[in-house]
Amino acid sequence: MFEKIPRITIDGREVDFIQSQYTQPGTLSAASLSFNIPLGVAGTESLWNKEVTLYVDKGDSKPIFRGWINRVKKDFNQVEIFAEDAFGYMLKGGDTTVARIQLDERENIDGLTVGAAIIKLLVLSKLDTKLKTDYIGDTSPIIGSVQKRPIRGTLLVLEIIKQLLAKSINLADQNLPKPNIAKIVDDGTNSQLVIEVESSLDSSDVSYTFSEDKNITQLNIINRKVPTIVVVNGEGGVKGTFRHEGAITALDRTYLEVTNTNLDSPAACTEFGARLYQANVENRYEYSLGVTEGFYLAENQVINIQTDDKNFSGNYRVVGKSINFGSTTSISLNINRKPPTLAEYISSRDN
Repeated sequence: MFEKIPRITIDGREVDFIQSQYTQPGTLSAASLSFNIPLGVAGTESLWNKEVTLYVDKGDSKPIFRGWINRVKKDFNQVEIFAEDAFGYMLKGGDTTVARIQLDERENIDGLTVGAAIIKLLVLSKLDTKLKTDYIGDTSPIIGSVQKRPIRGTLLVLEIIKQLLAKSINLADQNLPKPNIAKIVDDGTNSQLVIEVESSLDSSDVSYTFSEDKNITQLNIINRKVPTIVVVNGEGGVKGTFRHEGAITALDRTYLEVTNTNLDSPAACTEFGARLYQANVENRYEYSLGVTEGFYLAENQVINIQTDDKNFSGNYRVVGKSINFGSTTSISLNINRKPPTLAEYISSRDN
């Protein structure tokens, strides 16, 4: 079933490992790799901040993970190593000041498009050695970062990126907006940050098909947070708030704030908020899918699931992935049918 021979390198040197676990939560959260190596393989040199790569198969030219070691634990027989990718490095890798930046009247990202602003953020915070932007692109539609309240203060770089991405929505042929997302891909030499519009589940570009009688081993249901209070900002400072009191009682008080400059009245903003709430209620579940294939699936790709139950059959969006390599190999995919609500609930799965 699993004919892949995985490979792990530390600073370009292949190492023998006993077992490993790779986790990619998606939604601008850090991917991580933990693995154990024999004590003799680790040697006596410091492993902290060394670059680590994971290849699904020895013949692969591009790793599915590139990160940096930030935790090492030794015992009498082996060394447990934990590494995170560039998103994790933005939050807690290296010197804690590296991941933060001071934006003020002299040094800021005012007037730049989101793509250009992110490039400048990485340079100013000296994170451009960890994360490259050769293929970053820009949001669709392209927007600048000028706003009534410019971004100021000492902030985490990743938090600024989240703020920037939340401002641009794609309304092309959509009743509801599609958010822009950022993710890390690997070019074989470096980690590259790219921006793309969230995939459409109506797309005919299906990356993989899974069926319960062939390559699905288990299915778990995860209850996502549903926004019960939706604040919608329209054009020219107009604003409307949709509140569902019954849902607040049943589902808790959860906020979502979005911007749709196509709306020019408080009533239109409130109605739009109601549609966002309803779309989320109807698609509130996320699924953890155990499969035997799909090593190379990436966040935002669309897969198709075929089951005897029509409630579960259809297209899904890949949110994250986890792979365990060891005496046995297992793959788990996080997938959903989340409606295009402009913002993921990042706080529920944040670093």
